[in-house]
Amino acid sequence: METTMLLLYAGIFAAAAMYLAAAAVFRRRGGGGAGLPPGPRGLPLVGSLLSLDPDLHTYFAGLAARYGPIFSIRLGSKLGVVVSSPALAREMLRGDNDLVFSSRDIPDAARAISYGGGQNIVWNPVGPTWRLLRRICVREMLSPAGLDNAGELRRREFMSTLRHIHAVAGAGGEGTVDVGAQMFLNTMNVVTSTLWGGNIGGESERAAVGKEFRDLVADITEMLGAPNVSDFFPALAKFDLQGIRKKSDVLMHRFDEIFARIIQQRTKGSDGETAADFLEYMLKLEKEGGDGKAAFTMTNVKALLMDLVVGGTETTSNTVEWAMAELLKDRRALRKVKEELDAVVGREAVVEEHHLPRLHYLHLVLKETLRLHPALPLMVPHCPTDDAVIAGHHIPAGSRVFVNVWAIQRDPSIWENPGEFIPERFENAGDGGGGRRLDFTGSEQDYMPFGSGRRICAGIAMAERMAGYSLALLLQAFDWELPAGERLDMAERFAIVMKKATPLVAVPTRRLSKPELYYSS
Repeated sequence: METTMLLLYAGIFAAAAMYLAAAAVFRRRGGGGAGLPPGPRGLPLVGSLLSLDPDLHTYFAGLAARYGPIFSIRLGSKLGVVVSSPALAREMLRGDNDLVFSSRDIPDAARAISYGGGQNIVWNPVGPTWRLLRRICVREMLSPAGLDNAGELRRREFMSTLRHIHAVAGAGGEGTVDVGAQMFLNTMNVVTSTLWGGNIGGESERAAVGKEFRDLVADITEMLGAPNVSDFFPALAKFDLQGIRKKSDVLMHRFDEIFARIIQQRTKGSDGETAADFLEYMLKLEKEGGDGKAAFTMTNVKALLMDLVVGGTETTSNTVEWAMAELLKDRRALRKVKEELDAVVGREAVVEEHHLPRLHYLHLVLKETLRLHPALPLMVPHCPTDDAVIAGHHIPAGSRVFVNVWAIQRDPSIWENPGEFIPERFENAGDGGGGRRLDFTGSEQDYMPFGSGRRICAGIAMAERMAGYSLALLLQAFDWELPAGERLDMAERFAIVMKKATPLVAVPTRRLSKPELYYSS
């Protein structure tokens, strides 16, 4: 016990010394005469940690109103820099500084679940390995051709969800559905089916794997969003004072066991009869050792599976839940979506993925939902590899840089009535009016729900299809109301992802003309 306490005190003193030394260096360093961005002074050693609000996106927006569109904030021994304007986001993400700011500051909890932090896309620094991993995903799984190839797998899972909600609705229409949870399970089943097809067993086994993943992903996102002393004082990371790394290790091992079981099952049965799905492609590349520029190992296989399972599920299901909540709040917009669905699909058939390009207003609803409720409100924090200057301010190498997409997309100087849900603001085929191209590519930094620059989300096409198909199915096949006596709560809860503070629970009523349509194959 005495030895442990001595080590703890030594760690605290070391952190304090590092903080004071860093503060002295930052005061002296000028970046060509530039100083740090303005910001709160904070307290010795802890900086502004004690004043942090759990809802970081709104807390940072409040500080930006006081200190300007770029400010610095001391978080323990780490320096944070927050950018809250499109012009500065462009300077950092799309200009000459793009490569400098393309690396990540890896949270301690993420090191375990990303197989050491350097094996996957999200946390890997830009280089040959990162380019190989991104190319594998974008070209093989997330390209238009790859998505088309998995279309029947998606349809299978969506029809299963349709049947489940139909059963919940019942003849009297009194059953309730937790919209976010149901969409999470649907998205999880689609993602896992796309990754390894139907080659891991029957429907019951797929359902069991989906439920296991659902529980694990929920635990992981909570862990990544939890304030961690090890991130604020890296000198104390080895002590794992809150036990977060230990919990992350447990979660990673549970994921690893599932992946290992699936991979073993695939390799044992690999006799030329298995489908050419994404896992099969990765296992083939792993045997070849890579592309000649970067190695591709079994650890990379598992890390990519982790990226796609964790990154492609909760973000999509949360977006659908927010869209449903906004539409239940705005009955005018809801009526327009239903009128469009009736005109394009009708009620004599079930909406299919091929209908999506003609559902123009539904697409505007998704855009407006992602403006108000971006999946990652602060994006994944960037970390400059070299000293840089942004807007005349010195940004030291190794600092943690946040881009407050949530604040940018609600800025009243950019958006008229920014807090209101107005899908029509994205009319003109995504042009946005005034010559602006407001789409999901991040080409305009006043709207970039999927990020911008070289680290933009690799799964945009998949997310757009999944969210659009999910929303269309829910609204074309069912009418929805809140349970009797319930009020719609639109409060947010910040984590790594943007969640509803209170889950949306609603009552579905069958809307299609014939009951058998809900059981079409």
